[in-house]
Amino acid sequence: MHIVAIGGSDAGISAALRAREADPGAEVTVVVADAYPNFSICGIPYYVSGEVTHWRNLAHRTYADLEAAGMRLRLDTVARKVDVTGRTVHLTGPGGAEDAMPYDQLVIGTGAVPVRPPVAGLDSLGPADGVHLLHSMDDTFAVMRTLEETGTGSAVIVGAGYVGLEMAEGLSARGLAVTQLERLPEVLPTVDADLGALVRAQLDGHGVTVHTGTDVKSIARADPGAPERLRVDAVTSAGEPVTVHAGLVLVVTGVRPETDLAVSAGASLGARGAIQVDKAMRTGLPAVYAAGDCVITHHRLLGETYLPLGTTAHKQGRVAGENAAGGHREFAGSLGTQVVKVFDQAAARTGLRDHEAQAAGFDPVTVAFEADDHKAYYPGSHKIAMRFTGDRATGRLLGVQLFGHKHAEIAKRVDIAAAAIFHGMTVDEVSDLDLSYTPPLGSPWDAVQMGAQAWTRHARQP
Repeated sequence: MHIVAIGGSDAGISAALRAREADPGAEVTVVVADAYPNFSICGIPYYVSGEVTHWRNLAHRTYADLEAAGMRLRLDTVARKVDVTGRTVHLTGPGGAEDAMPYDQLVIGTGAVPVRPPVAGLDSLGPADGVHLLHSMDDTFAVMRTLEETGTGSAVIVGAGYVGLEMAEGLSARGLAVTQLERLPEVLPTVDADLGALVRAQLDGHGVTVHTGTDVKSIARADPGAPERLRVDAVTSAGEPVTVHAGLVLVVTGVRPETDLAVSAGASLGARGAIQVDKAMRTGLPAVYAAGDCVITHHRLLGETYLPLGTTAHKQGRVAGENAAGGHREFAGSLGTQVVKVFDQAAARTGLRDHEAQAAGFDPVTVAFEADDHKAYYPGSHKIAMRFTGDRATGRLLGVQLFGHKHAEIAKRVDIAAAAIFHGMTVDEVSDLDLSYTPPLGSPWDAVQMGAQAWTRHARQP
């Protein structure tokens, strides 16, 4: 059996690895559009900051590691067309060489591409001018060239989601004066505004100039004599103009699924234009699976949605690879569990926020609470701000949001909540969990359990 995976990032590599595990006799080929298979795109901000000292360290596995796992890699090779009837992928390799590769089972993992917002000048300016999108290793090298060759002292970041926040920290660590422009009313719009305000305070405290409710209208070369070579013009929600000069402009306003290959083969699209797949990652085309940021997400509380996350892509790829090798596995579903470090703090969420729960047909109650990460009498304790969302009628836990110090185990605490939501627990049942305790690390009731108890007290009030 010959299994072909298209895409060398999380989903494609996970599919190939699992296919080899499930069927060691299978021939597995991975088609990679660039020269960087299995690189951590999530790690790019930390290479830019200098915390990851060499770009090669971003590789989850080396080329040799992947080959040793039993797969064949076709680097710098683009899949142009899938002939579903003939079970053939048409490829363009290095130097423009074209050939056709037969397959028995195919996994499409083409991922996502950056959203290009409607900003004047964005299509005419590029990396050579200091204007960058950021989604690949080649994008990263272009940013680094701008930083190293031009000696710029300032940067504008358009967008204040996860990548935008991480890049604000990374560029600040390199000594740049950073201005962040966000169209929505608050930074990190995947959490509630009161937690987003805590994130913004962290940015402010580390010298990042933040403008929220600000819509970028144009990026242009600055006039002679300007302090930097680029000019960014924006307008606030109140109609006030904002102009910022910078040597580097980074546009990170989200991604959209890359579906051209699958659509041309006859695949259907679902939520937000992503490839429609079932829980087995089947596309509906014979012998064609798809996984990762190019496909819809089966959410355990929302049903079908689109939620591109590296963790989800790994899981979906594993399911697709196992089934391509003859298995019978289904993707168990996502809860959108996410965490981001912003300088000395971290913000995390899992499950649904209040308005999302309402839209999904629940009757949500959201309660804010604050607790210490460990016993306050032991030095170094930090407050964790929490928001618990549960269903009024059933008490079912629907979502948790956390914000606190990077040493307060924010990620692991949101994972407790994710496990509870995954298994359909009530908020009250979180208090029954047998969690560890020692004064330097926690409390007899963990902070998450204290937050759950605060929700239960509130929900029981007449």
